[in-house]
Amino acid sequence: MGLIDKLFGSSNKEEETMANEKLNIGIILGSTRQGRVSPQVGKWVKEIADKRGDANYEIVDIADFNLPFVFTTDGSEPGIAAWGEKINSLDGFVFIVQEYNHSITGALKNALDSAQAQWNNKAAGIVSYGSTGGARAAEHLRGILGELLVADVRVHPTLSLFTDFENGADFKPAELHLTNVNAMLDQVIAWSGVLKTLR
Repeated sequence: MGLIDKLFGSSNKEEETMANEKLNIGIILGSTRQGRVSPQVGKWVKEIADKRGDANYEIVDIADFNLPFVFTTDGSEPGIAAWGEKINSLDGFVFIVQEYNHSITGALKNALDSAQAQWNNKAAGIVSYGSTGGARAAEHLRGILGELLVADVRVHPTLSLFTDFENGADFKPAELHLTNVNAMLDQVIAWSGVLKTLR
């Protein structure tokens, strides 16, 4: 026990409780199109994450929320309210990102725009895929996350449509990606825990 603790007692019980609680991390599927492969990638990431036992991980599928196009709504639709509540309940994120036309999907951009303060002071990792590993989509996403006060972590697993998917549809990731996913999750957990103290 440090000198300050000896003199004044232990730290705030609320802070201690918060530090001991497991973080809630959402694995967000960034596509809603027919035939998408993001559910396969999200399931794979969750299986890796669940073995760690260091947080509560859940798949968050934006397709389940029926979000209207954000700039054509007054924000009163049930889907927008439910989406905001879900994002608010999470401490951090892993985005499963597909590259379309050198950027993220319109559905993911709309989902990001459909909440504001609920994103703030949280951390995120990115797992991307595409013909170039989804790298260009991930870089676009990083700029958006910065505006939403989401701290994106450095480690970034990239999956190739040519080597990690059979016929562009059946996800069969190379073994080497396991190390990167765990390293990315290490950073997401560390940053999410620290940023939680700001909220």
